[in-house]
Amino acid sequence: MVALIARKAEIQSGQRVCDVGCGYGATARLLVQEYGSLVTALTISKVQHDYALRMPSNGGNPNYILRDWLKNSFPDRFFDAVLSIESSEHMQDKPRFFREAFRTLRGGGRLVVSSWLARENSKDWEVRFLLEPICREGRLPGLASEREYFQLLQEAGFSPVHFQDLTLEVKKTWSICLMRGIREFARNRDLRHLILRGASSEKVFAKTLFRIWAAYKTGSLRYGIFTALRA
Repeated sequence: MVALIARKAEIQSGQRVCDVGCGYGATARLLVQEYGSLVTALTISKVQHDYALRMPSNGGNPNYILRDWLKNSFPDRFFDAVLSIESSEHMQDKPRFFREAFRTLRGGGRLVVSSWLARENSKDWEVRFLLEPICREGRLPGLASEREYFQLLQEAGFSPVHFQDLTLEVKKTWSICLMRGIREFARNRDLRHLILRGASSEKVFAKTLFRIWAAYKTGSLRYGIFTALRA
């Protein structure tokens, strides 16, 4: 996935790249090691940030920053590429997410976003039993559709915008995850206790695993990569 996104962003050695919602920093480290990028990696999680800082770096590259992308304070036209791997779904203000990407990209710079997507014109039962619970249990403010992302990108100023649908590839992952989860539930007594009797709020993710699998099986949930150019 990272290699595909790097190709779409046309990343070259020495370019300034921003990894928005970098998680524990694995993507950022790979971009430094494999592509020679100068990577700025943002997360709002202190746990993720602390972990990333403990990992080896190349003289402070990647540069891990504990900061909200929606309030990033980077200069205009600062980056050659902005990448977002499954982080746009978590943004409370998606129009601002795209506007900030446009503002901070140089002319000719590329934004590449991989994202979970809702089916176009989702039916009421899909929203009620699959999409809304997935968002609630996964702590997402909401899922947009491919068409809505295109509109947000164009309104932010990007042109052209391209889309690659990876739904068929990604849905396989969730079948694998579900089978592994079932096997682990069957053999791990502590896990069964956590899910069936435990007080942890995190056990809700067990339900989400089934919902995500079902959402992909029914076509309610999609996955794709957007590539957009700041002319």
